Amino acid sequence: MNVESIFTEQLEQLAVSDAASLLKSTLRGIEKEGLRVDQTGSLSQKKHPHGLGSALTNAHITTDFSESLLELITPVFDTPEGAVTYLENLHKFTYHHLDEELIWAASMPCRIEDAKSIPIAWFGSSNSGLLKHIYRVGLKHRYGKMMQTLAGIHYNYSLPDDFWQAFQDQQKNRQSLQTFRSSSYFRLIRNFRRHSWLLLYLFGASPALAESFVQSKTHNLQTLHKNTLYLPYATSLRMSDFGYSPDVQSDLNICFNHLKTYIDSLNEAIHTSYEPYKKIGIKVDGRYRQLSDTILQIENEYYSDIRPKRVPHAGEKPLHALLHRGVQYVEVRHTDINPFAPVGIDAEQIRFLDTFLLSCLLMNHEEVSPDECKIVTGNTRKVITSGRQPGLMLNTLQGSTSGIEAAKRLLKMVGKTAELLDNVHNTTLHSSSVAGQIEKLEDSSLTPSARLLAALKESGLEYTDWVLLKSREYRDYFQNSPLQPAALEEQTREATESIARQKQIEATDTLDFDQFLTRHLAS
Repeated sequence: MNVESIFTEQLEQLAVSDAASLLKSTLRGIEKEGLRVDQTGSLSQKKHPHGLGSALTNAHITTDFSESLLELITPVFDTPEGAVTYLENLHKFTYHHLDEELIWAASMPCRIEDAKSIPIAWFGSSNSGLLKHIYRVGLKHRYGKMMQTLAGIHYNYSLPDDFWQAFQDQQKNRQSLQTFRSSSYFRLIRNFRRHSWLLLYLFGASPALAESFVQSKTHNLQTLHKNTLYLPYATSLRMSDFGYSPDVQSDLNICFNHLKTYIDSLNEAIHTSYEPYKKIGIKVDGRYRQLSDTILQIENEYYSDIRPKRVPHAGEKPLHALLHRGVQYVEVRHTDINPFAPVGIDAEQIRFLDTFLLSCLLMNHEEVSPDECKIVTGNTRKVITSGRQPGLMLNTLQGSTSGIEAAKRLLKMVGKTAELLDNVHNTTLHSSSVAGQIEKLEDSSLTPSARLLAALKESGLEYTDWVLLKSREYRDYFQNSPLQPAALEEQTREATESIARQKQIEATDTLDFDQFLTRHLAS
């Protein structure tokens, strides 16, 4: 059976099963990064605002690599609107405490003349706080600071336990529920990786950047304006070799076919020394330069476009949580910030992501072979740098094919999933979200990447000046829309309590950091 036939059969079986109605309880959460900049668009040199609480322990507002790189995290919601509204409230609360600063409204950073000006995030003096800080120091030495100023959206997606039980019955599977759920999520992940180039075409929003970002690097970017570089058909330079594609990681061969092989291959990278990192040193002149000299310091250093996830217990490593309790959700990591949406994403995009991810679950079971893995990587790179190029060809195991025709075939399948979800939710919104993406195939000027380039050309503005205007526009949008008292109280309480939690952690440490790190790496 071909891909479309397998998908259609699986979808039809799901539609008449008890599992279909349980899709109403699908959960999603959003993690959204954003640089703090001053009124001129320069990277903030200020500490993480005290009013936002502790970056170490606040559940909803923290920092990523840099002290200036905010990360806003929603709880999980059973509706797209719930997630977007909560993310809007986090922006409103954050602006209460930013003084005159702005949240940068795009994935590629503001103009940064000197990487030395990028402050590394600080999480306090506790062992767990120092671990997070030194990990980021390691990233600086390994990849440079500039790469760590990129911002994006991580989209977390999960199906409820009740669904998995009913879906397992429909599939006539006799494994344990945990094993079945994990293997099914990996099926979703494999098909996502095969087809995620489509999402880059549809939602990529970083075709241009400030020339300061590449500085003295050799590149093939073209000049759009004096201080703005771009590629005319690019979709997401954030996901290109200029962004989250470290050369050392391209040879890791992390296996996404099964949970065990995924854990084993990551563990190998975490425990394998790498000569260039040995030369950096671990602790030099009494100061840590990295946590270890291995290919990966920790699991999260692996830059994948999608990850299987499980919320770990306190003190538990993420891979241990996955090994013992299986996959709980998937994290989609290659989503650019949409500069045409106040929070960088909207409900229509979320509905399409939900529909696309469910479609991936229903596609074929086949493992990704080494040959196919090379094809997948090649297709992704093509779409990243030239996805809107007329006549673009992609590769398959059967030979080359038109990118647009391949996209149409995929959207035809996703459209059928949308019909199922519309029936479940008694709406037409999922089908509308797919229709909006079909329009982008018919007219690439509707894609965010093309819209951004058009705006830069029409305005004559440099990339940084244009994004600065959008950042001010959204600052005004959030400040002119009052935060409801209950939401203000919730975030104020979390900020206050997070500071108390950090102090408690710092007061109860019993080991010095050297001992703590030794135990952490050995566990």
